[in-house]
Amino acid sequence: MPEQQILVLDPTAPDPDAEHQALRERGPATLVDILGVRAWAVSDPALLKQLLTSKDVSKDGRAHWPAFAQTVPTWPLALWVAVKNMFTAYGANHSRLRRMVAPTLSARRTAALQPDIEALVTGILDDLPAGETVDLREHLAYPLPIAVIGKLMGVPADRRTEFRTVVDNVFATHLTTEEQAANTAALYGLLDALIETKRSEPGEDMTSLLIATRDDEGDGSALSHAELRDTLLLMISAGYETTVNVIDQAITTLLSDPQQLAYVRDGRCTWQDIVEETLRHEPAVKHLPLRYARIDITLPDGQTIKAGEAILASYAAANRHPDWHEDADRFDATRPSKEHLAFGHGVHFCLGAPLARLEVATALRLLFERFPDAQLATGHEELRRLPSLISNGHTTVPVRLRPTTTS
Repeated sequence: MPEQQILVLDPTAPDPDAEHQALRERGPATLVDILGVRAWAVSDPALLKQLLTSKDVSKDGRAHWPAFAQTVPTWPLALWVAVKNMFTAYGANHSRLRRMVAPTLSARRTAALQPDIEALVTGILDDLPAGETVDLREHLAYPLPIAVIGKLMGVPADRRTEFRTVVDNVFATHLTTEEQAANTAALYGLLDALIETKRSEPGEDMTSLLIATRDDEGDGSALSHAELRDTLLLMISAGYETTVNVIDQAITTLLSDPQQLAYVRDGRCTWQDIVEETLRHEPAVKHLPLRYARIDITLPDGQTIKAGEAILASYAAANRHPDWHEDADRFDATRPSKEHLAFGHGVHFCLGAPLARLEVATALRLLFERFPDAQLATGHEELRRLPSLISNGHTTVPVRLRPTTTS
C-alpha cells in the first residue's frame, strides 16, 4: 500500500483525544514525527501487545537503533532513550537489572505501606481548607506520591521539591534541547548527591540497598555507577509523575460525572474499579518512547516496520480502541472488562503498579469521605492539559471543598 504522509505529533498536545483518534483512523500502526524523530506509532492493542512481547522488538537504542548516535545529541527526549537502566535494557541485561530492583517493590513491601499511605493522605487532607477552592493537583496529587517515593528512596524531605521540579521537566515535551540538557544535568547532580549521602550514611531505603548491592558484588553482575544512577532516576520519575496524573484524572472525572461516584457509594463498583477505569480511559502516559525493530516486521495491513526503525507505544490511543472496548470513549467504572496497557505489557510491565494502585485508591477513598460534596470549580472542558506528549494530566485541578453538611 502507498506510504501515508507522516503525522506530526504536537509537542504541546492541546487536544490529545483528537490526535489519538487520528492515529487509530490511520490503521494499526502509522508513521509519526515525534519532535523530529520518525517512528511507528502503534495504536492497535492487539498489535501493540504482540510487539511488546516479541523478542524482535528491543528497548536498547545503542544496540538496535542505527540513528541513536546522531539523534541523542540534538533530541529533546534524549534522556528517554539514553539512560542505562532496565527501562532501556534488552534480553538478559534487562533481566539482570530488573531482578535487582524487584525486591524493593515486592507485594509484601507494598502492602506494608498501607498504614503509612493512609496517614500521609489524612495529614494532607487535614491541611486543606474546607469551604475554599483548592488546586488538588498541587495539594493532593503531588504531595502524596513524592512523599511515598521519597521515603522509599531515602530522599530527605527538604530535597524533594528539587527532585519534583526536574522530574516534571523530564516529562515536558515543549522544552528545547538546551533546556532539557540543563535539566538533565541538574537531575544527575541531585542523584549524585543522594548517592554520596547514602553511601556515607546508609539507611533502610531503596537507594542504600542498591548501593550496597553495587558495592558488595564483585562478579560483574552488579550495577555500574551509570546504571545505579539511572535506576534511581527511573524509580523516582516512574514512581512520582505517573501517580500524580492518575489521581488528577480520577478526581476530575468523578467530579465531572457524579454518576460514577454514586456507583461507588451504592456499592455497584469499588474504588479499585475507579482506579482501573481511570487507567484505561486516561492513562498516566500517552506515548512512551521508544522501542526498535530488530528485524523487518510485517504489519496486518501489509506495511513493514523495517529493522532499525523506531516504534512508539501509543498507550492512550490503544486503550480506547473500539475493537477492544465497547463505547471506549465513555468512562464507566462498572464495565465488566477494564483491561488496559497503562502499565505496559510483557517483561517491561511496571514494577510499581501495585504501589500506584494503592496510592490512588487510598487518596480517592479518603478524599471523598472527608469532602463528599466537593465540586470542580470550573467546567471540565476548561481544564488545561499539560504541554506534553507523554504525561497525561492537567496544569491545575481547582476543586471547591464544600464542608460536610451536618443536621
